[in-house]
Amino acid sequence: MEGRRKAVVVGGLGVIGRNLVSHLEARGDWDIVALSRRRPDFGTRAEFVSVDLLDRADCEAKLSGITDATHVFYCAYQARPVWAEHNAPNTAMLVNSVEVIARASPSLQHVHLVEGNKYYGSHLGPFRTPAREDDPPHMLPNFYYDQEQWLRAFQSGRSWTWSALRPHTVCGFALGNPMNLVTAIAVYAAISKELGLPLRFPGKPGAYRAIYQVTDADLLAEAMVWCGTSPAAANEVFNVTNGDFFRWENLWPAFAAFFDIPLGPVQTIRLTEFMADKGPLWERMVAKYGLRPIPYADIAAWPFVDYVFGTDWDVMTDTLKIRLAGFPGALRSDGMFLRQFRQFRDMRVIP
Repeated sequence: MEGRRKAVVVGGLGVIGRNLVSHLEARGDWDIVALSRRRPDFGTRAEFVSVDLLDRADCEAKLSGITDATHVFYCAYQARPVWAEHNAPNTAMLVNSVEVIARASPSLQHVHLVEGNKYYGSHLGPFRTPAREDDPPHMLPNFYYDQEQWLRAFQSGRSWTWSALRPHTVCGFALGNPMNLVTAIAVYAAISKELGLPLRFPGKPGAYRAIYQVTDADLLAEAMVWCGTSPAAANEVFNVTNGDFFRWENLWPAFAAFFDIPLGPVQTIRLTEFMADKGPLWERMVAKYGLRPIPYADIAAWPFVDYVFGTDWDVMTDTLKIRLAGFPGALRSDGMFLRQFRQFRDMRVIP
């Protein structure tokens, strides 16, 4: 097919990569290669390549054969216990994949990098809001900064272009992913109901009232493809979110109504601790309600939820730049959460 493109999705099984693969498949005019260490847990026509992105020799062996890539979408991430330890592995994975693919694919048109609002220090405490793309990063180290600076330098003088998006709290479905907020809320609500408890907000009182924002994984996929194909996005960085802001105190009643349980008051607990013993209960719920036999350890990442619900300061980014450049996507976050809860129920992930 004339004009057909070939995408390499680096990190194809996380929330971002998995939804991007599905989005590209639905469009029908893309060939897709997805890179991950695990095999896909869903039906897909994408070619999955198992590769260790930290092993340069493995990348050379597995990726040098990709000679017809037109686009690289970099969505990979490896967590480390200390913030400063993120830089080396996450930058190395970007370098190892992009250098090899760019050298092997003479028709490469664009490399897209997914960053995040931690660039601005949103994880450290109050920061300048709404954050704009030309705001400086927080006190280094910051692996997003290192990745972007490397990509800028590597692209210089080459025929292809690059871009980067900075979403915040990407919401979608993926297994074994450390940043999977909507699934975790759904599992927490389902367990609360099974125990006969009201739906209590488990975070800090200040987080319940603070302004927050999220990014729908499908919307992010649309924005990534737009960045990869629009001349207006060439060599640019954009913030991207659903486009609205909310307070958890205004969404929590709708969550309680969806799961048909009473709304309770704020009760600050560490979900990492209080949900640690719920594996056997979840197994009984899987059998009772005929759910997919997803291991409890793979379905929710409680430390990430503790982090989100402990953010008792405003989190806001300015998304005007991407809209002025021509990307029209936006949606209401309250509707997004309820839609995804319904999807997870239809998928038999939650009762």
